[in-house]
Amino acid sequence: MALTYGTDEWEQAYVAEVAERQKAPRPYIAFSPEWIGLYEKAVQEDALYKEAAATWEGSVVLHVLAAPEVGIDEDLYLFMDLWHGDCRSMRLVPKEAGEAGDFVITGSMERWLQVSRKQLDTVKGMMQGKLKLKGDLPTIVRAVKAASRLVDIVADMDSIYPDELTPEQIEELRGWIVPLREKFGV
Repeated sequence: MALTYGTDEWEQAYVAEVAERQKAPRPYIAFSPEWIGLYEKAVQEDALYKEAAATWEGSVVLHVLAAPEVGIDEDLYLFMDLWHGDCRSMRLVPKEAGEAGDFVITGSMERWLQVSRKQLDTVKGMMQGKLKLKGDLPTIVRAVKAASRLVDIVADMDSIYPDELTPEQIEELRGWIVPLREKFGV
């Protein structure tokens, strides 16, 4: 039975899970909880992001569509709680919480990998329909420097991308996603 998202119990268990998973050697697989934990810390410590996002208010959710070919059998929702240059948290969250974000950007794993590798600009991707936005596009456009900095931070991270996994690693990925879904509802 999954813990209830939004409770102290869920948050404490999630933070403990990430800390335990971060004991494994790096690099981490992109979009894994341990990778998200590193991303969160990198954003929290980034002076350029703080300056670029000083007027930003609201949550941003990266909705990653299922990609069974790389071991992600169900959609993932990465919820980023961003407020005036602060990154208060980044979490994989249940679908209901993800869809309730102020801004939800949806894309295939292929599109998110293009963004991560700086092959696709996030705002241009939304304007071209390669990424789908739920939320106010003009607000996102006004925060283009902050959005770009978030991508720069990802691009600088030492990551293993799902499309780089061997068949054995894909099965390993599936093996850790199932317990996460059961425990955290993600």
